[in-house]
Amino acid sequence: MVIFDNLRNAWRLLRQNKVRSFLTMLGIIIGVMAVVVIMSVGAGAQSLIVNQFKSMGTNLVGVLPGKSDEKGPPASVMGIVVTTLKDDDRKAFDNGEIPHILASTSYVRGIDTVTSGDNKTDTNFLGTSAGYPNVEEINLEFGRYFTEEEEKGNAKVAVIGSTVAKALFPDADPLGKNVKIKKTIFQIIGVAKERGRSGFQDQDNQIFVPLSTAQKLLLGINYVNFMRVKVDSADNISEVEEFIKIKLREQHNITNPDNDDFSVRSTNQGIEAISSVTNGLKFFLAAIAAISLVVGGIGIMNIMLAAVEERTKEIGLRKAVGAKSRQIIAQFLVETILITFTGGVIGIIIGSGISILVASIAKNMGYSWDLVITPSSIILGCIVSIVIGIVFGVTPARHAARLNPIEALRHE
Repeated sequence: MVIFDNLRNAWRLLRQNKVRSFLTMLGIIIGVMAVVVIMSVGAGAQSLIVNQFKSMGTNLVGVLPGKSDEKGPPASVMGIVVTTLKDDDRKAFDNGEIPHILASTSYVRGIDTVTSGDNKTDTNFLGTSAGYPNVEEINLEFGRYFTEEEEKGNAKVAVIGSTVAKALFPDADPLGKNVKIKKTIFQIIGVAKERGRSGFQDQDNQIFVPLSTAQKLLLGINYVNFMRVKVDSADNISEVEEFIKIKLREQHNITNPDNDDFSVRSTNQGIEAISSVTNGLKFFLAAIAAISLVVGGIGIMNIMLAAVEERTKEIGLRKAVGAKSRQIIAQFLVETILITFTGGVIGIIIGSGISILVASIAKNMGYSWDLVITPSSIILGCIVSIVIGIVFGVTPARHAARLNPIEALRHE
């Protein structure tokens, strides 16, 4: 009954001083809201990346330049340019010696403003091997993909995505027309079917050109950014990975696996590596956001100390009629916990609303974004709010309990 009386009195005081109570809660509201939003948006962004990997298929093996440990991503994933992989490396393991490899392709990437007549658009160009359609399962609306002979001959041919086709040829058939990429003229031989978004990239805003042409004429390089291998079954991925590693070590004259200058990963391994990075970033940002909870707690402690000063006579009167120190402590602790808990609940509601809004906008933009607001995160937010109330409410409560009743009654 005493606890309920304290709660009722605390709620009455909050309602009597609405503005001050809200300002007292504000730090907790912002802190809890920030943590909820960061955790939810971080989980949504992680799901976006994971869904992108899953959409590629579970029977793909990726080869990236640069060594990495089993759990961390290669340096090339972090934006560092590594030049250790060549297309000849791919040909060395995709030579028919292992029956489980269905197809493979190498990739190089670039960005340019592509023009055709008076029309232009900013797009990505992708240099690939002729086997790209068999790996990525790209379908063509019109025309065809380039052949191995065209790739070997540095042919100036291109397959464009549907977004590029609409931007450059809004009222015309693109087949047979020319586009200019980095001052080089390419003839369009195919238009890809609409594929939608994958991750943060519009898969239709791309131009595909032969790998050798992109290397020599557009980028001036002799290495590849990465490779992908399609395996006949997910059960054979481990065998294919080991085979690729053996062949690449032969190609690069590596005798000690510790000196590998490449990384071979399956789709599932890629998901695990990316998840470890995004998880670390997500919790790091949440920890930063949690600092505002400490700031809010300090603000609450200061306000409650001021409230003790204002209510000195009330405290003196209660002690004079027999209230014990633990009852005074309980009264102010309950008030502080009610403030922080209410602020936490408001923060959870606002944070959840923002998370829902972000997820809705992302989905409307075509992203595969999952809304992640777990009950455990909501419960954790409430518990953290209560803990902050206890931690930062102890000092004001003990200060109130230590007041001398006679001096308190004389206080002006």
